[in-house]
Amino acid sequence: MTRRAVLICPGRGTYNAPELGYLKQHSPRFDAELNGFDAQRAALGQSAITTLDAAEIFDASVYTRGDNASGLIYASAFCDGSSLADDIEVVAVTGNSMGWYIAMALAGAVSDQDGFRLVNTMGNLMQQNLIGGQLVYSVCDAGWVVDEVVKTGLLALVKQIDTKPGHDLCISINLGGILVFAGNEKGLAAFEITVPNVGHFPMRLQNHAAFHSPLQEVVAAQGRAQLADLRVSAPKVPLIDGFGKIWWPDGCDTKAIWDYTLGSQVTQTYDFAGAIKAAAQEFAPDMFIVAGPGNTLGGAVAQSLIACGWHGMRGKADFEAAQEGKNFLISMGRGKQRLAVT
Repeated sequence: MTRRAVLICPGRGTYNAPELGYLKQHSPRFDAELNGFDAQRAALGQSAITTLDAAEIFDASVYTRGDNASGLIYASAFCDGSSLADDIEVVAVTGNSMGWYIAMALAGAVSDQDGFRLVNTMGNLMQQNLIGGQLVYSVCDAGWVVDEVVKTGLLALVKQIDTKPGHDLCISINLGGILVFAGNEKGLAAFEITVPNVGHFPMRLQNHAAFHSPLQEVVAAQGRAQLADLRVSAPKVPLIDGFGKIWWPDGCDTKAIWDYTLGSQVTQTYDFAGAIKAAAQEFAPDMFIVAGPGNTLGGAVAQSLIACGWHGMRGKADFEAAQEGKNFLISMGRGKQRLAVT
């Protein structure tokens, strides 16, 4: 029996010390693709992705840089998404943040090598400019239910801070029960000193720029210039973007995808929770598969499904009960779960 799946591609922050050797372990049959990725980086004087992956020591100052992390995560997730069992039918592909670039490749909107060029170029530009930063803050309770009062208050605070002279702050990513904010130093600092400390929140993200905010317009413009010849095709399976919009294979405006990818995808809020909601409601899949290293994105997927009431889930307990019975959310970065889909 065919299993219908939505394939989800990760963003930054998923390749960490435990993930060293991920490619070597999980992608032995992708030598041609990996050699192509390495060749692109060699032409730019960058360390090979396979060399970074094979290192014995994880140096956060190296691996959290956008010009390294982006390529590692792309290669890992692309190989994962290309390794699914024959009985799995991918009915739609989406991603979080830079995961959009990986989703484009896995959906066939760009080739594997052009997808790597896209993600490597944007990762390089983000690192070279490194404009502003990001921080995260939780808006859900222990039961993974979003506290709308807290969320509304935070969004009002962000608008208030953003109006102050010299302050820039906006919501960067809607990540289920966590909101990611982007801004300049004054904006981020004003937020940090105003909100209560809850656990390890608010938390700055190391080596992250103000992704998905107007501060990245210069990066988007540079990307459009350097990737003017990037060939975009109609996807072979539906693509769901950071607005929750579905790009269907038939009648797809490929110029509009290019414009979105190197325009509003870079400079406007990325609604990952909205993308998951669209995937669940439009495609009613049997399972959600998170490709790539790490296991942190699974929580955001679960919280997003709870928020839209998928299969009547109202909180963490409902999710865990459903997961125990059907194992419908798979993170390929988790060994036992990976075996269920490869």
